Amino acid sequence: MPDDGDDDAANAESRSDTRTADDGGDRHRQSRLFTDDDGSFDADRARDESLPVEDGEVVDTDDLAEHQTYLEGRGIYDERNAVNDLTGKEWKFATKSVIPEGYPPAVQHDLRSEHGGQKPPRLCAELIGRFSKVGDTVLDPFAGVGGTLLGASFCEHEGTGLRHAIGFERTERWIEIYEEVLERENEERRARGEPPLSAQELRHGDCADLIEDLDDETVDLLLTDVPYWNMDELEQTRNERETRASKLGVFDVDADAEADDGEDGAEGEAGTATEPTDDSTDERIETGDADDANSQTKAEWLADMAEKFARFATAVKPGGYIVVFIGDMYREQSYEFLSADLARAIDDAAPVSLKADLVWYDPTKDLHVYGYPFSFVPSMVHQHVLVFRTDRDE
Repeated sequence: MPDDGDDDAANAESRSDTRTADDGGDRHRQSRLFTDDDGSFDADRARDESLPVEDGEVVDTDDLAEHQTYLEGRGIYDERNAVNDLTGKEWKFATKSVIPEGYPPAVQHDLRSEHGGQKPPRLCAELIGRFSKVGDTVLDPFAGVGGTLLGASFCEHEGTGLRHAIGFERTERWIEIYEEVLERENEERRARGEPPLSAQELRHGDCADLIEDLDDETVDLLLTDVPYWNMDELEQTRNERETRASKLGVFDVDADAEADDGEDGAEGEAGTATEPTDDSTDERIETGDADDANSQTKAEWLADMAEKFARFATAVKPGGYIVVFIGDMYREQSYEFLSADLARAIDDAAPVSLKADLVWYDPTKDLHVYGYPFSFVPSMVHQHVLVFRTDRDE
């Protein structure tokens, strides 16, 4: 878990406890003053002496309330925490509205990248740690190659504890990739002497059907990346007008149309470029199975997502969280604020309230020269992470 505390002990004020035996001899004494040669507080020495240190100061565990526990290296945990297993220090870091982190290719990235919209498993693990507790059930109704499932497994060894994850996926190839990724990853982990990742449950079928197999109020957290278009059918190319496909959506355009201002398109989620056109009245997003691709208007797509999330929400426990990845896009010389559109659609249709809009900013993402020198076109290096909470009474 990232730590935003400052461990520079040189600037911390030294603390001493002058309590005597009359103050309670059976209490944990922290009366020794740890200083370095200059007389400043020596946090390293305090740690060596097994005293709890927080932000350069010794924590007086005697002053902790009954519901508080000091966790070595993590801070003070409040047992009243019903949201997650984070300490106060970890919670403070998790409330940052921007996640400025690039995730290097890992976890069999060569396999997972076959799916253009896959998310880094460790990013999923971080979000799972923020919005669930150890042993909770996590659902991903649009599981893809299993980033959420892998993240739930990483929580066992790199977070606050294993979560049970259930994924729905209608494309068999993506399920095969998840299984192969897990097998390869565990072979490498065993070779390094590390414990293997737990297998999670990835069910084959349409989410609209599979959700009916889940009892109501049995899911603690829903974490997903919504689908936009049929990745199985469309060739993933860059700057090819016959495709003009963004990983954030496919809007139908005239294949022979030219952009008046020389714009060369804007990047989608996974780097495939799109090209703006003058025809902004026929925006369309393609979604659907490989054998039955459906062409939807933007309004139809939003209505479809709203209907699905209204049903998904019934499976989430009262007070549970629904966390959704969604990226904006530049299309047809216009910025499409899809995150706001989707947030409004879900909030209106489902018994949930929007609690946060986190931004995942990838500082390592490649930039492309779009629109130069005629017009400013954004190069997308961020995605939104919409956080909803179910409104039903517990």
